[in-house]
Amino acid sequence: MSEANNQLAIALHYDHAGAPRVVARGKGAIGAKIIEVAKANDIPIEENEVLAGALSNVELGDEIPAELYKAVAEVLVFVLRMSGRAR
Repeated sequence: MSEANNQLAIALHYDHAGAPRVVARGKGAIGAKIIEVAKANDIPIEENEVLAGALSNVELGDEIPAELYKAVAEVLVFVLRMSGRAR
């Protein structure tokens, strides 16, 4: 994620029912705003350009595809560790 105007951001929500869902996505100013809102709300951010690119094809509100489960699970573990909810 180099220049802010090309920044791609994907926001996921996981409520332990089914798979995580894409709840926001954007590039450029919208991507920067997603990151700004996440930081303002102490939501951990994982920088993963390849995963963000793959998730950018998922429609808003849709569950992530099965082929991305492992990659997203690794991000969820990171987030839980950052939030102190997992060791």
